[in-house]
Amino acid sequence: MVRIRVLVVDDHRIFAESLAAALAAEPDVDVSAAGSGPAALRSLERAAAEGRRFDVLLVDADLGGNVPGVRPAVPVQDGNEDGLVDGISLVAGVRTGQPAVRIVVLAEKDDPRRAALALQAGASGWVAKDCSLSRLLTVIRGVLRDETHLPPALLTGVLRELTAARKHRTESERLVESLTPREREVLRCMVAGLGRKAVAERLFLSPHTVRTHMQNVLGKLGVHSTLAAVALARRAGVGPVDLAGDVVERGGQLA
Repeated sequence: MVRIRVLVVDDHRIFAESLAAALAAEPDVDVSAAGSGPAALRSLERAAAEGRRFDVLLVDADLGGNVPGVRPAVPVQDGNEDGLVDGISLVAGVRTGQPAVRIVVLAEKDDPRRAALALQAGASGWVAKDCSLSRLLTVIRGVLRDETHLPPALLTGVLRELTAARKHRTESERLVESLTPREREVLRCMVAGLGRKAVAERLFLSPHTVRTHMQNVLGKLGVHSTLAAVALARRAGVGPVDLAGDVVERGGQLA
């Protein structure tokens, strides 16, 4: 019998342990539980190192606390103080590090916008926490067949959100394309969280020149803050500069 290895990630201990116990009663399911994002990452890394990777992650949409080492990839306007949804950020981080793991988000309520964010981050399903065990098992087995599972009531709203996101991405890409190569490099440094002094040292420029480039970036993107510029860059698919391995040209060749 092929066994399915499931990891439940929820910071409500009673819920997590109860769900894990219910799933463990199935003859083909092995299940573990983690109470936070960092604990989930440790469990995933340990399992991978031991050659017994998890197949499916069940993640609480409202998982509390930020996840160290995972760059939240989905900026939103109504999230926490950083503008981010923590459970969905964990989805994005896990999919980047272990793409073979299928992820299902468990939610207290149906929310088309957040469900769309979850799919964009790499989730394969969105399931209500009060669904039946048989429904959850159907979803778990379905995502392992590369199916995507959403409640029927969410389909129209999720499609609308994904269409709007695609439109915003296209506009963001157009704005980023208006930047010079040097300005795009400065933007990538901003996405990496580097301040003006660090950008100047990295690109072998004066802080005054970097300040000018940053002002030009904000102006061309039509935003008024670094945070807004970073959010727009992420929508356009602009990633952070590689702080470990990038080689940057000296002088003004990229200007």
